[in-house]
Amino acid sequence: MDPVEALSEIARLLERERASRYRAKAFRAAAAIYAALPEDAKTDPNRIQATKGIGASTFAVIREALAGKTPAYLVELRGEVEPEIVSELRAALRGDLHAHTDWSDGSMSIAAMADAARALGHEYQAITDHSPRLKVARGLTAERLRAQLPLVRAQSGDGLTMLTGIEVDILEDGALDQDDDLLAELDIVVASAHSRLRMDASPMTRRLVRAVSDPRVSVLGHVTGRLVQGERGTRPPSQFDARSVFEACAEHRVAVEINSRPERQDPPDDLIALALEVGCLFSIDSDAHAPGQLSLLDHGAARAERAGVPAERIVTTWGLDRLRRWAG
Repeated sequence: MDPVEALSEIARLLERERASRYRAKAFRAAAAIYAALPEDAKTDPNRIQATKGIGASTFAVIREALAGKTPAYLVELRGEVEPEIVSELRAALRGDLHAHTDWSDGSMSIAAMADAARALGHEYQAITDHSPRLKVARGLTAERLRAQLPLVRAQSGDGLTMLTGIEVDILEDGALDQDDDLLAELDIVVASAHSRLRMDASPMTRRLVRAVSDPRVSVLGHVTGRLVQGERGTRPPSQFDARSVFEACAEHRVAVEINSRPERQDPPDDLIALALEVGCLFSIDSDAHAPGQLSLLDHGAARAERAGVPAERIVTTWGLDRLRRWAG
């Protein structure tokens, strides 16, 4: 087995499992370091082992791959990590409108995320790093975001269009945490609440309605903010008048995100049903923070399919031209 392929697959599986980002990043780094070695060094165990950035675990994988074996750690992960969920709706998805890079709280570069999206066959992939107030996630100031935009566009090619974007924080009064003129320049704006999630229902309703009424907003991200499992523990959903929020989404043609992260499962099933009844559009997004998490779209697709959401109402099943007309 090719050592680079083995190391990269291990990284993807660790990312999909939402394991330690440092462990996954170490395997990705080792893959790049090994690939860059001179040809005569790639088969020399002593030189490989002495190379900075290749540790005991990654060296063991390389050694087994060079010996013609499938590395034991890869075999173990293949058996432990839940395989992707196959569904008709997953096959219909053309792209993803919510993903993060190491510019904010993601673990990998724009280029790495683009390569992973391309490998999945995406027609488009939006990069939506956080906005400035979310300092814990290294949110992007206006200056940093402006510097990022040409780098995102430069990764388009080989059938993939990279879309500029942001996951903009919804402030307590419903305003958006970024310059209005800059938001208007972006291809995709995902608006999400990340603070004061336990506000009383009335002000939270006003907050979300004001946000989705902003003409720059494309998608309402993880609407309840709940967590149902995972290393961060659990968190109850925010309380608000969901019908009023979804009616505002439908009026302004803002897509309600079906967040694909298993720890979120947001919105809950009853709110997906309500948004469907109200006439909302939907966006099935990965909310990926690493390349291997882009494949989490299968979870969101499976939930949407079980809920009976028609593909036509899901903007991420649309081709790029139609998506641009809607988002513009």
